[in-house]
Amino acid sequence: MGFLKHLKEEIALIKERDAAIHSTMEVFLYPSFKVMLHYRFAHRLYTKKHYFLARWVSQRAVRKTGIEIHPGAQIGKGFFIDHGNGVIIGETTIIGDNVTLYQGVTLGGTGKEQGKRHPTLGNNIMIGAGAKVLGSCTIGDNCKIGAGSVVLSDVPPGSTVVGVPGRIVKRLKQNLPQEELDQIHLPDPVMEELTALQHSNSEMTNRILELEQQMRNLTRDSKQDE
Repeated sequence: MGFLKHLKEEIALIKERDAAIHSTMEVFLYPSFKVMLHYRFAHRLYTKKHYFLARWVSQRAVRKTGIEIHPGAQIGKGFFIDHGNGVIIGETTIIGDNVTLYQGVTLGGTGKEQGKRHPTLGNNIMIGAGAKVLGSCTIGDNCKIGAGSVVLSDVPPGSTVVGVPGRIVKRLKQNLPQEELDQIHLPDPVMEELTALQHSNSEMTNRILELEQQMRNLTRDSKQDE
């Protein structure tokens, strides 16, 4: 009964998150659906210390979907991978509820750590296409990681991170609804800096023009006094 309930939840989740799905039957062809079925089974084997069988199941999933989830990873409810090709999730990764990953995301290690060497993700998180979250860092609840970003350190809850290395460019205090977890409406720190620089330059130019006009007025007045 538990398996059937989980199956229905996965189907409903994919139909809700992906507008390209037009029927329930299409869900059975979806990479995210296939890989999660394999992962749940492999994870049960892993927790029972059947490590070889667990890896065998997970590697079959990699060949079928292009998504690699280590059976030791811990994944909560509402987990969704959009498209998914190239997604890699390491052994000690911990993922909370309502997390969305796009294609090419890596939740990996740095190669220098022992024990807990992969990221911990909170709840209600979106990680954009091609982003890399590396090492035993923690991503707080209600965060967005922009496409192509590289995150190497902890991110506080309610943050938006972009760039290489990832920089926090926005902080929020309220929970984000699922429809706001997109890859488009993210701040552009470079454009913001250029805009601020342009504004400062315009103010400075206007001030110089005013001073030049004042100097001309003073010169004219002094000539008239003579």
